[in-house]
Amino acid sequence: MAGNPKFLRPVTQADADIGHAITFDAPLVLDCGKTLAPLTVAYMTYGALNAARSNAVLICHALTLDQFVASPNPVTGKPGWWDAMVGPGRPVDTDRFFVICANVVGGCMGTTGPAETNPATGRPYGLDFPLVTIRDMVRAQAMLLDALGIEKVLSVIGGSMGGMQVLQWAATFPDRILSAVPMACAARHSAQNIAFHEVGRQAIMADPDWKGGTYQLHGTQPSKGLAVARMAAHITYLSETALQRKFGRNLQAREQISFGFGPDFQIESYLHHQGMSFVDRFDANSYLYITRAMDYFDLAAEHDGVLAQAFAGAKARFLIVAFTSDWLFPTAENKHVAHALNASAAIVSFVEIATDRGHDAFLLDEPEMYSTVRGFLNSVAAAAGA
Repeated sequence: MAGNPKFLRPVTQADADIGHAITFDAPLVLDCGKTLAPLTVAYMTYGALNAARSNAVLICHALTLDQFVASPNPVTGKPGWWDAMVGPGRPVDTDRFFVICANVVGGCMGTTGPAETNPATGRPYGLDFPLVTIRDMVRAQAMLLDALGIEKVLSVIGGSMGGMQVLQWAATFPDRILSAVPMACAARHSAQNIAFHEVGRQAIMADPDWKGGTYQLHGTQPSKGLAVARMAAHITYLSETALQRKFGRNLQAREQISFGFGPDFQIESYLHHQGMSFVDRFDANSYLYITRAMDYFDLAAEHDGVLAQAFAGAKARFLIVAFTSDWLFPTAENKHVAHALNASAAIVSFVEIATDRGHDAFLLDEPEMYSTVRGFLNSVAAAAGA
């Protein structure tokens, strides 16, 4: 890997734009038994809340994304990560809906996470930060909604880890959502997915610059380990067909193989670029904590092993979206959620979108996904009079 990636944790920059932020003095009680206080939640909003406060849509972000769902990211300068889905005239139309997206607990874009200062020590939390779960993330989002004066949202929408949060919302706060759109996710993290996460975590912790998680105190950053973690994870977001179509076995800026271990192939250069650009915008300890939160997610286990019981109080309408080439969260796991919802007598629609783009398809230009979400959300809004 060429060069030493520069570490930018935007929250440490005096002029960093993290959007809006609310700090709660009341502690967030975590599943691990510990509490977190004070708690800051950074978020963005788009559109306007109507007089009846009935048009709010909560967007839950995936593993390494953030609150900048529909506006340029202040660190990367790139458009919002769901710019094609959320905005004026988009499927989640901000001319009609009031959209909220918050950075998750444990994140590194303004919400309290391991890189923040521990008020008990005056130093960064590092590994003193408590383990958090998907349910803890959802509880923090509920605190944010309370602070914004929003009792119930028209819909909660998200893909991948965001989809896990959507399912957790349905199980934990069934009375606070009118509809739910979990996309490309599952009710629990599979053994294979836990395995990939563990490879990434071990790469970070094996980096000598990690220093037991205290790298901020030493002025270092486990860039190489974090980049390798990102490279391994990124492979799981794609499909073999997409990789073959885009890169094949094409060589990178050379006519012949080098008989060395530099990046001969285009796919190698691509992964190096993904790894290097990632360490510019993400904190290594946050990566450890958030991947662990996904690993611990098992909605059925919270309800005596019966997933349908998780949705026993569900009153919302559900739209489950799966993608044919997603091998991280395959269609079968999405259908498993649909079957559990059916067993709990919930109103559920299921759509499987044919695409060869893999897990990341939910972030890409997929017209069928757009039209499905648009139609579903407008139908829910019409029924609710929002």
